[in-house]
Amino acid sequence: MVSKSCSDSQRSLGKRDIWRQRLLALVEGNQRFKIDLSLLREELRYLEKWLVIAVLIGLVSGFGAVLFHYAIDYSTELFLGRLANYYPPKPGEPSPTFILPDNRLAIVVSLTIGGLLSGFIVFRFAPEAEGHGTDAAIDAFHYKEGVIRARVPLIKLLASAITIGSGGSAGKEGPVAQIGGGFGSVLADILKLNPRDRRIALAIGLGSGIGAIFKAPLGGTIFASEVLYLMDFEPYVIPPALIASLVGYTIVGYYTGWTPIFWTPSMTSKLYKLHEPITLAFFILLGLLNGILGILYVKVFYGMRDIFARLRLPKEIKPAIGGFLAGLIGVFYPQILESSYGWLQLAISGDFTQLPLQTILALPLLKMLATAFSIGSGGSGGVFAPSLVIGGSLGALMWHLAYLVLPNYDVPPAAYVVIGMMSFFGGVGKVPIATILMVGEMTGTYELLTPSLIATAVSYIIMGRNSIYESQVFSRAESPAHGESKIGAIHTIYEKLRLEEPGILYEVKARDLMVKPRAKILYTNKVEDILTLIKSHPYRVYPVVHEKDRFLGFITLEDIILVLKTRSTDLDIMLLPIHKGVTVDPEESLNDILRKMIEYEVDKVAVVDKNHILRGIITAKEILRYLAFKKVPLKK
Repeated sequence: MVSKSCSDSQRSLGKRDIWRQRLLALVEGNQRFKIDLSLLREELRYLEKWLVIAVLIGLVSGFGAVLFHYAIDYSTELFLGRLANYYPPKPGEPSPTFILPDNRLAIVVSLTIGGLLSGFIVFRFAPEAEGHGTDAAIDAFHYKEGVIRARVPLIKLLASAITIGSGGSAGKEGPVAQIGGGFGSVLADILKLNPRDRRIALAIGLGSGIGAIFKAPLGGTIFASEVLYLMDFEPYVIPPALIASLVGYTIVGYYTGWTPIFWTPSMTSKLYKLHEPITLAFFILLGLLNGILGILYVKVFYGMRDIFARLRLPKEIKPAIGGFLAGLIGVFYPQILESSYGWLQLAISGDFTQLPLQTILALPLLKMLATAFSIGSGGSGGVFAPSLVIGGSLGALMWHLAYLVLPNYDVPPAAYVVIGMMSFFGGVGKVPIATILMVGEMTGTYELLTPSLIATAVSYIIMGRNSIYESQVFSRAESPAHGESKIGAIHTIYEKLRLEEPGILYEVKARDLMVKPRAKILYTNKVEDILTLIKSHPYRVYPVVHEKDRFLGFITLEDIILVLKTRSTDLDIMLLPIHKGVTVDPEESLNDILRKMIEYEVDKVAVVDKNHILRGIITAKEILRYLAFKKVPLKK
């Protein structure tokens, strides 16, 4: 009887335990749901914040691109048309027409006058508008807290329209980058955004301007994120940049038409040919050639810029000298004048009547020189269009080689020209993904995705750290734009230890570095409960824990202050955005810790055990303090 009673009692306890576990699981699941909701609110708040800003930037970028487009048309008609009687071919149709000048010396006059006017406008009103504007925007992002003076976009538009319209070898990408990026910077100042958000606004404008002018909204979006670094992305830029690019593209499409920039024949019937080993081998060879000549392009461009910088002449005159020298080339090879997109269209169409083999052989080198003269002298314009022409002509040259080796070869020249365009700029600009997308949108050709990836990858690897954008940094870890999080310092420490004291990286464990958290926030607290804690421990970030110190994530002081300004203090902490944070095990090495900090761009990690209980915190300060205590030399 007693044993039966005990058995019933144990059975009852077992049931109670089961129900208790179910109840706890339900409560914990509800808590997790609340945390997930807070993360969702954070994402929605980010979208809400940037939606209106992105639309405004897209509107200005779109109308700015339309204005710039018509300004170039008017300038071309005025200088090359009326003054030199040269009407270059235009892209967008299979057989573009053109008129060559009777007196080609008039081309020299046109470029010299254009250079003189452009130089006067730039150096009198906004010297930072000289050169190719994209690099100036990248420089402002990394080193100037995203600040671009309000007058720069207008000066850049006017000076670049004159440079291109008079025949200077330059493109639209740089000017629209400064137009869109400049407005993003100005708008950030009007809205009193912090430096981080001003940088994001600048990058949004940069991408939306390019996405609009080239009718490539997706490519422009990725370009805004990718062009800032040699080998990295700026992820926070992508969502708002996509919105801005679509708005800008819609405006440009409404005013100038929806067809792609270049007409390209359909290659659907040749898909099997495009993926044959022999064709892929030629594309690999094209990527190799583009990489080698890409390095030469960078050296020639910046070498010529340095030569002009050393000339003891007024800066206003130097673009006129550059225009004169480019004009001398244009007398014999008008194919290098202005953007040269019409000549590139002829190559895509397979019309080599005005592009004989000897011209195609000379065009890449002559376009490099003409671009260096036109922009490196202090003229105003972009380097994207010249890069496409150089790469496209190299692609045409490779097609001629393939046709010579294989007489019955029936892959159209358009495939080689377009892949040449992609792989050349993808390498020299260090923007392989953006370029593939942009050129695909500009030509309406997506059948070339696989071979273009191969050629672009080869070109990108050959280029190494050489880039036409000298203000690019290797990654976010090395960017002064991310100096607030000390990531740059952490990256420097890691590299120096890896080279000078590699043993330390693996000997030191997280348990040796961590300190006990002095200010923890319980997720069940209300905001008003932690005000005293914040006053006594004024940190930027606080760990949030569950019962028994189970780590949930971090909450920033900025988020707490935002709530204090806009909502009641009688609000649960769990309803605030709790960032997941980065965690390490007590036995993980200093090498693992530093790599995680660099990868996730944080200067603080939580040390948790296998049960996810918070054991300590490691920041850059603890690492430096430990290394100093152990007298580890960090040579400069």
